[in-house]
Amino acid sequence: MQFQVSAFSPCGRVAKLATRLGSSWPRLVHAVLPNLCALCGNLSQSALCRGCDEAYANESRLRCLVCAVPLPSSRRGRNAGYRCADCVATAPPFDATLALADYRAPLDSLAVGLKFRARLLLADEFAQRLARLAGDSLSASEWPDVIAPVPLAAKRLVERGYNQAWQIAKPLARTLRVRSDATLVARVIETAPQSRLDLDARRQNVGRAFEVAAPVRGLHVAVVDDVMTTGATLEALAHVLKAAGARRVTNFVALRTPKN
Repeated sequence: MQFQVSAFSPCGRVAKLATRLGSSWPRLVHAVLPNLCALCGNLSQSALCRGCDEAYANESRLRCLVCAVPLPSSRRGRNAGYRCADCVATAPPFDATLALADYRAPLDSLAVGLKFRARLLLADEFAQRLARLAGDSLSASEWPDVIAPVPLAAKRLVERGYNQAWQIAKPLARTLRVRSDATLVARVIETAPQSRLDLDARRQNVGRAFEVAAPVRGLHVAVVDDVMTTGATLEALAHVLKAAGARRVTNFVALRTPKN
């Protein structure tokens, strides 16, 4: 037996509203209903409560404009370029990096929760904060043309069920009103986890892991990742993008390790 719900009944009106809201429904529920702060566990209507937001997520750090590594405060005002010694000595293939904060306790738990515990609402939080940072940091001429995530290996994507970088890139692109493309760059070689390797080994590990799968000539490409450690993966991606004709490559990362 089949039952039909009238569009004028209470259930029908709720169903019609849910259909109209579509993918916005979970975000609306998250905004209206109480939530637990991802750091302290107190009630909050956002991913971070006001106290944790003020204490941990709004740090004002002088960073290298190219790789986003923290710089000594004594450098402020001395050099308008704000580049670290490594980037001055040997410029990486990417042009700039935006990072929200250092990868350190307790903020590192946010990246771990997103990456390994499927706390996907944290991706939207990272995306909105990165969008605000972009609005404060980038001029009109520096606005990206397309946003792409660091791609996962196929096996790892199947095991995890999602790419945490893409989960950040999608809402970031919507907020910035920029095209996003999850398949712009493909990972063509399965690599060992980067966390177990030093800098030289990381660079060798991912040196030939990526291929550009769509035209990028003349474009400013923004590459999104959750954590930037040594920058080896982002260097490898920028290298293939520049080789394919990309005009500029900017990294958008949620957290940056304090030292290379």
